[in-house]
Amino acid sequence: MKDVVGNPLRLKSVNHISLICKSLDESINFYQNILGFIPIRRPGSFDFEGAWLFGYGIGIHLLQTKAAENIPMKKEINPKDNHISFQCENMGIVQKCLEEMKIDYARALVEENGAKVDQMFFHDPDGFMIEICNCDNIPIIPLAGDMARSCSRLNLDIMQQQMQQVVNQI
Repeated sequence: MKDVVGNPLRLKSVNHISLICKSLDESINFYQNILGFIPIRRPGSFDFEGAWLFGYGIGIHLLQTKAAENIPMKKEINPKDNHISFQCENMGIVQKCLEEMKIDYARALVEENGAKVDQMFFHDPDGFMIEICNCDNIPIIPLAGDMARSCSRLNLDIMQQQMQQVVNQI
């Protein structure tokens, strides 16, 4: 296995993240009405409360805890904590919306070779960190062998490769 390079598990994409929540209704509201995910059907064979939502090519699986007191509530917004990041179209609109919704956030700025990335961090109802950014401003530069691309361009290239594979199978 040490000699395997590239994609040894043949991964294709992120499918979902799973989050434990104190209040299923509150978390559904947050992910649906603030981040724009849509509720989708989940298997009826599950014997626990939860909800599935989908958007932006990934799923959010919310799992209702039976021990809400065991979920530590994070108060401090720490950009170095575990988080999921979403690319946005306009950071000004994001800031305006967060302020109108009275959601506390922290800003950060990353600069690299003249490129600037604005970031806003905030918590979901259970303290999980969310980042909104214009990360597409910094190119993805492989450590070896390939040319620089933006996040969106890289995703477009991958999608085109996948579409070509589908066409070739037909």
